[in-house]
Amino acid sequence: IIDSERVLSTINPFSYFSAARKIAKFNPDMLIMKYWMPFFGPSLGTVAKKLSKNTKSIAILDNVLPHEKRFFDKAFNSYFLKRIDGFIAMSEQVKGDLLKLKPNAKVILLPHPIYNHFGENIDKQTALEKLGLQENKKTLLFFGFIRDYKGLDNLILAFNKLDKSYQLIIAGETYGSFDKYQNLINENSNKENIKVFNDYIPDNAVTEFFSAADVCVLPYRSATQSGITGISYNFGLPILATNKGGLKEFIEHGKTGHIVSDSSPELIKQGIEDFFSSYNFDDMSKNIAKVKAELSWEYFAKEIIKFSSTI
Repeated sequence: IIDSERVLSTINPFSYFSAARKIAKFNPDMLIMKYWMPFFGPSLGTVAKKLSKNTKSIAILDNVLPHEKRFFDKAFNSYFLKRIDGFIAMSEQVKGDLLKLKPNAKVILLPHPIYNHFGENIDKQTALEKLGLQENKKTLLFFGFIRDYKGLDNLILAFNKLDKSYQLIIAGETYGSFDKYQNLINENSNKENIKVFNDYIPDNAVTEFFSAADVCVLPYRSATQSGITGISYNFGLPILATNKGGLKEFIEHGKTGHIVSDSSPELIKQGIEDFFSSYNFDDMSKNIAKVKAELSWEYFAKEIIKFSSTI
Protein backbone atom coordinates (compact mmCIF):
# COMPACT_ATOMS: atom_id res chain seq x y z
CA ILE A 1 0.00 0.00 0.00
CA ILE A 2 1.34 3.43 -0.99
CA ASP A 3 0.43 6.37 1.21
CA SER A 4 -1.27 9.16 -0.71
CA GLU A 5 -2.73 12.58 -0.12
CA ARG A 6 -5.95 13.69 -1.80
CA VAL A 7 -5.35 17.21 -3.05
CA LEU A 8 -7.31 17.44 -6.32
CA SER A 9 -11.05 18.12 -6.44
CA THR A 10 -12.80 18.23 -9.81
CA ILE A 11 -15.26 20.82 -8.50
CA ASN A 12 -12.69 23.12 -6.87
CA PRO A 13 -10.61 25.00 -9.50
CA PHE A 14 -8.24 26.30 -6.81
CA SER A 15 -7.20 22.72 -6.12
CA TYR A 16 -6.07 22.30 -9.74
CA PHE A 17 -3.23 24.74 -9.15
CA SER A 18 -2.30 23.54 -5.66
CA ALA A 19 -2.18 19.95 -6.92
CA ALA A 20 0.09 20.98 -9.80
CA ARG A 21 2.43 22.77 -7.37
CA LYS A 22 2.67 19.71 -5.13
CA ILE A 23 3.41 17.43 -8.09
CA ALA A 24 5.99 19.87 -9.46
CA LYS A 25 8.00 19.58 -6.24
CA PHE A 26 8.78 15.97 -7.18
CA ASN A 27 10.10 17.12 -10.58
CA PRO A 28 8.71 13.89 -12.11
CA ASP A 29 9.75 12.51 -15.48
CA MET A 30 6.17 11.43 -16.14
CA LEU A 31 2.68 12.34 -14.99
CA ILE A 32 0.34 9.40 -15.60
CA MET A 33 -3.39 10.08 -15.39
CA LYS A 34 -6.44 7.86 -15.70
CA TYR A 35 -9.17 9.40 -17.87
CA TRP A 36 -12.63 8.00 -18.54
CA MET A 37 -15.05 10.92 -18.84
CA PRO A 38 -14.88 14.57 -20.01
CA PHE A 39 -15.97 15.83 -16.58
CA PHE A 40 -12.36 15.35 -15.46
CA GLY A 41 -10.96 17.32 -18.40
CA PRO A 42 -10.61 20.75 -16.74
CA SER A 43 -8.96 19.46 -13.56
CA LEU A 44 -6.52 16.99 -15.15
CA GLY A 45 -5.85 19.22 -18.15
CA THR A 46 -4.94 22.15 -15.92
CA VAL A 47 -2.60 20.04 -13.80
CA ALA A 48 -0.80 18.82 -16.93
CA LYS A 49 -0.59 22.34 -18.33
CA LYS A 50 1.01 23.77 -15.19
CA LEU A 51 3.85 21.26 -14.97
CA SER A 52 7.31 21.66 -16.45
CA LYS A 53 7.81 20.81 -20.11
CA ASN A 54 10.33 18.23 -18.87
CA THR A 55 7.46 16.25 -17.34
CA LYS A 56 5.76 14.11 -19.96
CA SER A 57 2.02 13.81 -19.43
CA ILE A 58 0.48 10.44 -20.32
CA ALA A 59 -3.22 9.62 -20.13
CA ILE A 60 -4.52 6.08 -19.77
CA LEU A 61 -7.85 6.14 -21.59
CA ASP A 62 -10.74 3.94 -20.53
CA ASN A 63 -13.02 6.04 -22.72
CA VAL A 64 -12.74 9.21 -24.78
CA LEU A 65 -16.39 9.52 -25.74
CA PRO A 66 -18.71 9.19 -22.74
CA HIS A 67 -21.51 6.65 -22.55
CA GLU A 68 -23.97 9.28 -21.26
CA LYS A 69 -23.55 12.53 -23.18
CA ARG A 70 -23.48 16.00 -21.57
CA PHE A 71 -23.47 19.47 -23.13
CA PHE A 72 -19.92 20.18 -21.94
CA ASP A 73 -18.33 16.99 -23.32
CA LYS A 74 -16.78 18.46 -26.47
CA ALA A 75 -15.24 21.50 -24.77
CA PHE A 76 -13.90 19.59 -21.76
CA ASN A 77 -12.49 16.80 -23.94
CA SER A 78 -10.77 19.29 -26.22
CA TYR A 79 -9.23 21.15 -23.28
CA PHE A 80 -7.79 17.94 -21.85
CA LEU A 81 -6.56 16.30 -25.06
CA LYS A 82 -4.61 19.40 -26.13
CA ARG A 83 -2.53 19.28 -22.96
CA ILE A 84 -1.48 15.63 -22.99
CA ASP A 85 1.73 14.39 -24.63
CA GLY A 86 0.87 10.72 -25.06
CA PHE A 87 -2.06 8.36 -24.73
CA ILE A 88 -2.53 4.72 -23.83
CA ALA A 89 -5.77 3.31 -25.22
CA MET A 90 -7.40 0.36 -23.49
CA SER A 91 -9.04 -0.90 -26.70
CA GLU A 92 -9.03 -0.38 -30.47
CA GLN A 93 -12.32 1.49 -30.24
CA VAL A 94 -10.91 3.96 -27.72
CA LYS A 95 -7.85 4.46 -29.93
CA GLY A 96 -10.10 5.14 -32.91
CA ASP A 97 -12.25 7.58 -30.93
CA LEU A 98 -9.13 9.47 -29.83
CA LEU A 99 -7.72 9.77 -33.35
CA LYS A 100 -11.01 11.20 -34.60
CA LEU A 101 -10.69 13.99 -32.03
CA LYS A 102 -6.90 14.39 -32.19
CA PRO A 103 -5.56 12.91 -35.46
CA ASN A 104 -1.92 13.60 -34.58
CA ALA A 105 -2.11 12.03 -31.12
CA LYS A 106 0.79 9.84 -30.02
CA VAL A 107 -1.02 6.72 -28.87
CA ILE A 108 -0.41 3.02 -28.27
CA LEU A 109 -2.86 0.22 -27.61
CA LEU A 110 -2.19 -1.53 -24.32
CA PRO A 111 -4.84 -3.90 -22.91
CA HIS A 112 -5.83 -3.53 -19.30
CA PRO A 113 -3.77 -5.73 -16.97
CA ILE A 114 -5.39 -8.31 -14.74
CA TYR A 115 -6.53 -7.01 -11.35
CA ASN A 116 -4.70 -9.14 -8.81
CA HIS A 117 -5.21 -7.33 -5.51
CA PHE A 118 -8.54 -8.92 -4.57
CA GLY A 119 -6.98 -12.07 -3.17
CA GLU A 120 -7.42 -15.69 -4.19
CA ASN A 121 -10.54 -17.71 -4.88
CA ILE A 122 -12.26 -19.26 -1.90
CA ASP A 123 -14.10 -22.57 -1.90
CA LYS A 124 -17.22 -22.31 -4.08
CA GLN A 125 -19.52 -23.86 -1.48
CA THR A 126 -18.21 -21.47 1.17
CA ALA A 127 -18.77 -18.50 -1.12
CA LEU A 128 -22.33 -19.57 -1.91
CA GLU A 129 -23.10 -20.01 1.79
CA LYS A 130 -21.68 -16.57 2.65
CA LEU A 131 -23.89 -14.95 0.03
CA GLY A 132 -26.99 -16.93 0.97
CA LEU A 133 -27.16 -18.72 -2.37
CA GLN A 134 -28.16 -22.24 -3.35
CA GLU A 135 -25.51 -24.84 -4.22
CA ASN A 136 -27.39 -26.68 -6.96
CA LYS A 137 -27.91 -23.74 -9.32
CA LYS A 138 -26.05 -22.41 -12.35
CA THR A 139 -24.86 -19.06 -11.02
CA LEU A 140 -24.68 -15.86 -13.10
CA LEU A 141 -22.88 -12.76 -11.84
CA PHE A 142 -23.49 -9.13 -12.82
CA PHE A 143 -20.82 -7.13 -11.03
CA GLY A 144 -19.84 -3.47 -10.85
CA PHE A 145 -21.23 0.03 -11.00
CA ILE A 146 -24.80 -0.12 -12.37
CA ARG A 147 -25.40 2.32 -15.22
CA ASP A 148 -27.97 2.34 -18.00
CA TYR A 149 -25.55 1.45 -20.79
CA LYS A 150 -24.53 -1.74 -18.99
CA GLY A 151 -27.87 -3.37 -19.82
CA LEU A 152 -28.78 -4.88 -16.44
CA ASP A 153 -32.46 -4.46 -17.31
CA ASN A 154 -32.02 -6.71 -20.35
CA LEU A 155 -30.25 -9.32 -18.24
CA ILE A 156 -33.14 -9.32 -15.74
CA LEU A 157 -35.61 -9.70 -18.62
CA ALA A 158 -33.50 -12.53 -20.06
CA PHE A 159 -33.40 -14.22 -16.66
CA ASN A 160 -37.20 -14.22 -16.63
CA LYS A 161 -37.09 -16.51 -19.68
CA LEU A 162 -34.70 -19.05 -18.12
CA ASP A 163 -35.77 -22.13 -16.20
CA LYS A 164 -35.43 -22.53 -12.43
CA SER A 165 -31.97 -24.12 -12.62
CA TYR A 166 -30.31 -20.69 -12.70
CA GLN A 167 -29.64 -18.02 -10.09
CA LEU A 168 -28.47 -14.44 -10.64
CA ILE A 169 -26.24 -12.30 -8.42
CA ILE A 170 -26.45 -8.52 -8.91
CA ALA A 171 -23.61 -6.83 -7.03
CA GLY A 172 -22.75 -3.13 -7.21
CA GLU A 173 -23.97 0.36 -6.45
CA THR A 174 -26.25 2.25 -8.80
CA TYR A 175 -25.63 5.42 -10.79
CA GLY A 176 -28.99 7.02 -10.00
CA SER A 177 -31.96 4.99 -8.81
CA PHE A 178 -32.26 1.20 -8.61
CA ASP A 179 -36.08 1.46 -8.80
CA LYS A 180 -36.50 0.45 -12.45
CA TYR A 181 -34.38 -2.66 -11.90
CA GLN A 182 -36.23 -3.53 -8.70
CA ASN A 183 -39.56 -3.22 -10.53
CA LEU A 184 -38.33 -5.66 -13.18
CA ILE A 185 -37.19 -8.05 -10.46
CA ASN A 186 -40.56 -7.81 -8.68
CA GLU A 187 -42.34 -8.72 -11.94
CA ASN A 188 -39.90 -11.57 -12.68
CA SER A 189 -41.25 -15.12 -12.47
CA ASN A 190 -37.74 -16.16 -11.40
CA LYS A 191 -37.38 -13.45 -8.73
CA GLU A 192 -36.73 -15.91 -5.89
CA ASN A 193 -33.50 -16.83 -7.69
CA ILE A 194 -32.21 -13.23 -7.93
CA LYS A 195 -29.96 -12.00 -5.13
CA VAL A 196 -29.22 -8.26 -5.02
CA PHE A 197 -26.30 -6.55 -3.26
CA ASN A 198 -27.02 -2.95 -4.27
CA ASP A 199 -24.05 -1.32 -2.60
CA TYR A 200 -20.35 -0.65 -3.04
CA ILE A 201 -18.48 -3.95 -2.78
CA PRO A 202 -15.24 -3.54 -0.77
CA ASP A 203 -12.08 -5.15 -2.13
CA ASN A 204 -11.96 -7.78 0.60
CA ALA A 205 -15.45 -9.05 -0.35
CA VAL A 206 -14.96 -9.26 -4.12
CA THR A 207 -13.61 -12.82 -4.00
CA GLU A 208 -16.88 -14.11 -2.50
CA PHE A 209 -18.88 -13.05 -5.56
CA PHE A 210 -16.48 -14.33 -8.21
CA SER A 211 -15.81 -17.58 -6.34
CA ALA A 212 -19.56 -18.27 -6.11
CA ALA A 213 -20.29 -17.66 -9.80
CA ASP A 214 -20.04 -19.91 -12.85
CA VAL A 215 -19.91 -17.04 -15.34
CA CYS A 216 -19.66 -13.24 -15.27
CA VAL A 217 -22.25 -11.59 -17.54
CA LEU A 218 -21.64 -8.25 -19.30
CA PRO A 219 -24.93 -7.49 -21.11
CA TYR A 220 -23.73 -4.04 -22.21
CA ARG A 221 -25.61 -1.91 -24.73
CA SER A 222 -22.38 -0.06 -25.52
CA ALA A 223 -18.81 -0.44 -24.34
CA THR A 224 -15.22 0.43 -25.08
CA GLN A 225 -13.73 -2.03 -22.62
CA SER A 226 -14.45 -3.08 -19.05
CA GLY A 227 -12.28 -3.47 -15.99
CA ILE A 228 -14.63 -6.26 -14.93
CA THR A 229 -12.97 -8.55 -17.48
CA GLY A 230 -9.68 -8.17 -15.59
CA ILE A 231 -11.32 -8.99 -12.27
CA SER A 232 -13.13 -11.97 -13.73
CA TYR A 233 -9.98 -13.40 -15.32
CA ASN A 234 -8.10 -12.91 -12.05
CA PHE A 235 -10.49 -15.41 -10.47
CA GLY A 236 -10.42 -17.73 -13.49
CA LEU A 237 -14.06 -16.96 -14.26
CA PRO A 238 -15.27 -17.03 -17.89
CA ILE A 239 -17.26 -14.13 -19.30
CA LEU A 240 -20.46 -13.92 -21.31
CA ALA A 241 -20.65 -10.56 -23.07
CA THR A 242 -22.37 -8.72 -25.88
CA ASN A 243 -20.49 -7.99 -29.09
CA LYS A 244 -20.08 -4.30 -28.21
CA GLY A 245 -17.08 -2.02 -28.59
CA GLY A 246 -13.83 -3.37 -27.25
CA LEU A 247 -15.32 -6.19 -25.17
CA LYS A 248 -14.75 -8.73 -27.92
CA GLU A 249 -11.05 -7.81 -28.03
CA PHE A 250 -10.52 -9.35 -24.59
CA ILE A 251 -12.86 -12.34 -24.73
CA GLU A 252 -11.98 -15.22 -27.03
CA HIS A 253 -15.25 -16.81 -28.04
CA GLY A 254 -15.36 -20.43 -26.98
CA LYS A 255 -12.00 -20.17 -25.21
CA THR A 256 -12.32 -17.65 -22.37
CA GLY A 257 -16.00 -16.87 -22.69
CA HIS A 258 -19.00 -16.51 -24.96
CA ILE A 259 -19.98 -13.57 -27.17
CA VAL A 260 -23.59 -12.79 -28.12
CA SER A 261 -24.36 -10.60 -31.12
CA ASP A 262 -26.62 -8.08 -29.40
CA SER A 263 -27.92 -6.96 -26.02
CA SER A 264 -31.54 -8.04 -26.51
CA PRO A 265 -33.05 -10.19 -23.72
CA GLU A 266 -33.74 -12.99 -26.21
CA LEU A 267 -30.12 -13.22 -27.38
CA ILE A 268 -28.74 -12.92 -23.85
CA LYS A 269 -31.03 -15.74 -22.71
CA GLN A 270 -29.95 -17.91 -25.64
CA GLY A 271 -26.30 -17.08 -24.98
CA ILE A 272 -26.58 -18.15 -21.34
CA GLU A 273 -28.14 -21.47 -22.31
CA ASP A 274 -25.54 -22.04 -25.03
CA PHE A 275 -22.72 -21.25 -22.63
CA PHE A 276 -23.76 -23.89 -20.10
CA SER A 277 -24.51 -26.54 -22.71
CA SER A 278 -21.48 -26.09 -24.97
CA TYR A 279 -18.30 -25.59 -22.97
CA ASN A 280 -15.91 -27.48 -20.73
CA PHE A 281 -15.20 -25.31 -17.69
CA ASP A 282 -11.80 -26.90 -17.00
CA ASP A 283 -10.62 -26.06 -20.52
CA MET A 284 -11.84 -22.48 -20.15
CA SER A 285 -10.02 -22.13 -16.84
CA LYS A 286 -6.76 -23.23 -18.49
CA ASN A 287 -7.24 -20.71 -21.31
CA ILE A 288 -7.97 -17.92 -18.85
CA ALA A 289 -4.83 -18.80 -16.87
CA LYS A 290 -2.76 -18.22 -20.03
CA VAL A 291 -4.36 -14.80 -20.57
CA LYS A 292 -3.78 -13.92 -16.93
CA ALA A 293 -0.07 -14.68 -17.26
CA GLU A 294 0.23 -12.47 -20.37
CA LEU A 295 -1.57 -9.42 -18.96
CA SER A 296 0.66 -8.66 -15.99
CA TRP A 297 1.14 -5.27 -14.34
CA GLU A 298 4.90 -5.63 -14.80
CA TYR A 299 4.47 -5.84 -18.57
CA PHE A 300 2.06 -2.89 -18.53
CA ALA A 301 4.54 -0.71 -16.60
CA LYS A 302 7.46 -1.61 -18.88
CA GLU A 303 5.43 -0.71 -21.96
CA ILE A 304 4.50 2.68 -20.49
CA ILE A 305 8.16 3.45 -19.79
CA LYS A 306 9.13 2.35 -23.30
CA PHE A 307 6.37 4.51 -24.79
CA SER A 308 7.44 7.56 -22.78
CA SER A 309 10.85 7.50 -24.46
CA THR A 310 9.17 8.03 -27.85
CA ILE A 311 7.21 11.13 -26.85
